[in-house]
Amino acid sequence: MPIGANRYGKGEVRLVKVVRTPGRHELRDLTVHVSLEGEFEAAHTVGDNTDLLATDTMRNTVYALGKTTLDGSIEAFGRALVDHFVEAGPSVTGARVRIEEHPWARLGSHEHAFQRGSGGTRVCSVDGDTVTSGIEDLLVLKTTGSGWEGYLHEQYTSLPETDDRILCTVVTASWEWGSEPADYDAAFEAARAAILDTFGDHYSPSVQYTLLRLGEAVLEAVPEIARVHFALPNRHHLLFDLGRFGLENDHEIFHATTEPYGLIEGTVERSPVSQNSNGRLVTTA
Repeated sequence: MPIGANRYGKGEVRLVKVVRTPGRHELRDLTVHVSLEGEFEAAHTVGDNTDLLATDTMRNTVYALGKTTLDGSIEAFGRALVDHFVEAGPSVTGARVRIEEHPWARLGSHEHAFQRGSGGTRVCSVDGDTVTSGIEDLLVLKTTGSGWEGYLHEQYTSLPETDDRILCTVVTASWEWGSEPADYDAAFEAARAAILDTFGDHYSPSVQYTLLRLGEAVLEAVPEIARVHFALPNRHHLLFDLGRFGLENDHEIFHATTEPYGLIEGTVERSPVSQNSNGRLVTTA
């Protein structure tokens, strides 16, 4: 029987690059995933590996090109890898590369010492000519300014309504480009800053409401972004019952849970006409 759509590649290639300048080092820490598609039927049907790149070769290529081409954005590095794999493999018709960049922060004034940074993991995917960028594992929390009221109550509803709760989520956001930015690094920083600034600047009657505000902020901050998708797990913080111990709990002591959790997802995008008569972005979720 014929083989259907298929890919193969190398996952979780861990690349650390130290950029050595006089008296000061910079650190790049990446996880790279490579996936190739092409004319691979013979390998499946008759065991003929003649034109197949070994996945070990893919790993080596990541390190070699890391030496020669990783001097800018992860998007540019991803493009270099995709171009190389399509050209190098005689049976390869397409390549997809996903890169995660793990943040490190310098330890004070030390020139060669670092601690693992916080603030999310930068990611990108390059699939042919299509580039998507984003951020993952961005943990944010606000201790007030959020509620959950007016929702449907039925026979299995037990959650009490509230106009004052902790809102905590781990932001996963990915954005598609309408046009290529002049500087991927600056665009990422602007999008990330928009998410962080907006998360705390409004009352959140729902995570859905906040999702749309975050998307609008990203689109306004980076004009080249066409649409942005968010996945926002609601990491619940539940008031702990201290009454049984004769103690009051005025929104001070919470039980933090990681599962199960609510998961809210949505895409915010520009309308075909990107501005209305008032000059404001028109978005849909």
